Amino acid sequence: MTPDHITTCLARWAKEMPRQLAIIEVRSGTQITFKQLDEDSSLVASGLLHHGVRNGDRVVVMVPYGVDFVTLAFGLFKAGAVPVLIDPGLGGKNILHCIRQSEPSGLVAVPLAHAVKTVMPAAFKSIKVSVTVGKKWFWRGPTLEQVKRDGDGGGNGDGGVTAEQAAAVLFTSGSTGAAKGVLYTHGMFGQQIRVLREHFGILPAEKDLPTFPLFGLFGAAMGMTSVIPDMDFARPAKVNPENIIRAIQQHRITSSFGSPALWETVSRHCQKKKITLPSLRRILIAGAPVAGTLLKRFEFILEPDCKIITPYGATEALPVTSIERREIVDDTWSRSERGEGICVGKAVPGAEIKIIKISDEPILKWDAALEIPKGQTGEIIVKAAWVTKNYFGRDDFTRLAKISDGETFWHRMGDVGKWDEQNRLWFCGRKNQRVVIGGGAKTLFTIPCEAVFNRHPAVKRSALVGRRAGNNRQAVIIIEPENKDGGAMKSRETFVAELLELAAAHPHTRSIKKIFFYSDFPVDARHNAKIFREKLAAWVERQ
Repeated sequence: MTPDHITTCLARWAKEMPRQLAIIEVRSGTQITFKQLDEDSSLVASGLLHHGVRNGDRVVVMVPYGVDFVTLAFGLFKAGAVPVLIDPGLGGKNILHCIRQSEPSGLVAVPLAHAVKTVMPAAFKSIKVSVTVGKKWFWRGPTLEQVKRDGDGGGNGDGGVTAEQAAAVLFTSGSTGAAKGVLYTHGMFGQQIRVLREHFGILPAEKDLPTFPLFGLFGAAMGMTSVIPDMDFARPAKVNPENIIRAIQQHRITSSFGSPALWETVSRHCQKKKITLPSLRRILIAGAPVAGTLLKRFEFILEPDCKIITPYGATEALPVTSIERREIVDDTWSRSERGEGICVGKAVPGAEIKIIKISDEPILKWDAALEIPKGQTGEIIVKAAWVTKNYFGRDDFTRLAKISDGETFWHRMGDVGKWDEQNRLWFCGRKNQRVVIGGGAKTLFTIPCEAVFNRHPAVKRSALVGRRAGNNRQAVIIIEPENKDGGAMKSRETFVAELLELAAAHPHTRSIKKIFFYSDFPVDARHNAKIFREKLAAWVERQ
């Protein structure tokens, strides 16, 4: 099946397996079948239309991940409206900026968000329809329950939309700059669901543990039962591992998606307590580079036939490539530790990838002369049916990120990487985080350099940043120690000497002579795994 849009998938499962549970909320015990989800979302769709939401309207959704969130999302899809999804972890100032940028005409939110709207109305001035999920206080507009009661169930069960119509605006995590609204169409979602299902072998009626809300929507569209764990989805690194383990064991979870930070916490706990998770058959880990040390830890936690897959992609383009744990542990990780980058595997079927000369300027038209030879590090670009075409309301960002190629286009991932001899892609870091020294004579990339320092047993993680400007610019490394005092049984001076000795042993880190220490790295809001090197660079300038 190649669906035109996401709601046709839900209608299919409601017909084929109506009594199968679509969502189970662990914390509240709330459950909903595919038939109920389809019917309730149709009530929401018709109720929203009754209360003034129109086809094509953008509606900000500020609701915790759960049954209400998924029902609302599908209800908006069916009404032909466009949900706007913003990470709550971005912080108040950034969230308000995203709301202003998306110019929504509707708001569906918990009472706290409505209270903010009341006291800070400027960011919400475009909103005409407000719906409260929960208890309404003194503001106008219906509650979600009123919307359902006013719905007649005729909310266009197939969505009533075309593949080219806008489906959602998803804001990026803002880990390397301002968060941008990525515009998805229904056709792109449909293609994305198809490639995820086919490439990763996802089957209907599987039990899924999604730790990122968007995958909960995809899970329902693919016929999976989504078991929503008891966790703060804005802080996956701070998850209580027992809550994840208990959900996996009690519901016999077969598949899960999560960030490296979440699985780092869970796997360490399993290793310490000698806990195994035999029901799992597939784990997808994404959101930041995945360390071989994490993948090796799963050896005694999972059954031998469980696949751990690390897809590479972005909000604008997912998936692009993928690679399985065994290939990393047995082959590529030793090369990563030597500073060759992180192998993210081969292109998924339907995705085209090229490596081009690095540029910070717009590239208006594709030219074959842009491509560089295999083995050289350059900018990663991708073309696929599920890759988004533009950023909402930001033509400047769109011009920088897209390259016209006849009737199609290439998306510039904003990452740097290279091909190996087996046509596997190696990720070397973010383009705008590279450090150019020697008056432009030498370029250092974050992932290869940091890998050298990360091999030291007292290093939790490291960050390459640039210090000073012009001909005086120098590359420095910031260390987050495993022990926050900067080294367990050795002095700081000994620690630094050992790190500099590691650097001197590799050509690409030999020029690094200065080391700083930072106790707890700032990370992105979405996955708690991408290092905010820009913030660390600003800190270093003040030292």
